[in-house]
Amino acid sequence: MPRDKMLPLRTPKLELLPLQPIPVTSPDGVALAAYAWGNPQGREILFIHGYSQCHLAWRRQMDDPALADEFRMVAYDLRGHGSSDQPLVRERYRDDRLWADDLAAVIAAAGLKRPTLVAWSYAGRVVSDYVRFHGQDGIAAINYVAAVTKTDRAFWGPALKYTVEMASNDLATNVRASRRFVHACFAGRPAGEEMEITLAYTMAVSAKARALVMARTPNEGDILAQLFVGSLSCSYFRLRFCQGGPGTRRALCLKLALERV
Repeated sequence: MPRDKMLPLRTPKLELLPLQPIPVTSPDGVALAAYAWGNPQGREILFIHGYSQCHLAWRRQMDDPALADEFRMVAYDLRGHGSSDQPLVRERYRDDRLWADDLAAVIAAAGLKRPTLVAWSYAGRVVSDYVRFHGQDGIAAINYVAAVTKTDRAFWGPALKYTVEMASNDLATNVRASRRFVHACFAGRPAGEEMEITLAYTMAVSAKARALVMARTPNEGDILAQLFVGSLSCSYFRLRFCQGGPGTRRALCLKLALERV
């Protein structure tokens, strides 16, 4: 769809988002910030954000009455991100099992029975970790949103270089790279309040935590071939369209995954 035909992004009021905090502690003691909203009796969706982001990356889904009427939804901040703990030692990030157990802990704390996982960008790696250690019986489907599923530079775009500079201890370099990274996360460059909010929570992740996340062991990309649950893949273009359109259109991406269960 041409950009001039795309519906404009709206910016929800963060203080009005109908979020219920869920306290979560990972098996290794890291406190994770998680939030629930929507229909308590609805089918379950668990949103997982990307590198140097947080649960507010899903703020339009949080502010969407059409989704809230039909689904029970949960989002959480990955370790080292957002309002979750940011331990600054390598051992708290490197092991795949830690990330898998974090996701399992969120599912358990929220009382989710069989959620659909919506994984944006780096979250594809987290979902791979979860499936590797916890299997697929506890999830209904996976929606990959421009997600990373293998550590292979051949599959990554030119914006990858910004993630390296975002781990710089030189603040000017860090801020410049973070701004460019945020621009690359949108089909169209954000402006005004949209840019301010996104850059603010992007910068909430320290340079040290960013470096530790990026220093993880390689992901071999073997999990995709093992999946038997329904799966759907969306591009960045599709992501912006889903976030910017009416509730029924944004729900379509999620319903496609759920209908394959």
